[in-house]
Amino acid sequence: MKKILMIAMMVVAAVALHAQLPNVKLQDINGNTVQTGAISNNGKPIVISFFATWCKPCLRELKAIHEVYPDWQDETGVKMYIVSIDQAQDANKVKPLVDGFGWEYEVLLDPNGDFKRAMNVQNVPHVFVLDGKGKIVYNHAGYVDGGEQDIYDAL
Repeated sequence: MKKILMIAMMVVAAVALHAQLPNVKLQDINGNTVQTGAISNNGKPIVISFFATWCKPCLRELKAIHEVYPDWQDETGVKMYIVSIDQAQDANKVKPLVDGFGWEYEVLLDPNGDFKRAMNVQNVPHVFVLDGKGKIVYNHAGYVDGGEQDIYDAL
């Protein structure tokens, strides 16, 4: 019985790992509507990072990625989306923060947590890597210094 349960859990985990993005309507920091299910990168990988302006580990991770992002783009063609989970009353802090750090990521706002819940994100930072077909091939919650190398390895 334990073997059957273990096999079932492995199958569920494998299916979840290779799932595609749920379709949730969000806004970018310029007020444009984005359907998350339509996010693509012309057959190249995508990184989606959930963060909050108040989350110190999130900011450390995004700063670390910022240092290597141009190299990642040159080597893999990756496109990075960062998704703010800040509540609506704090959403106005996101654009100044992004501009202040000079981040060239695509920035989405999820003030109601709809995309966060659909992706089963419990805590931030939480990163997903999608392959060129839009399948989730890696996800990780939390950040430790140097953790961006794991993201790169998944690309």
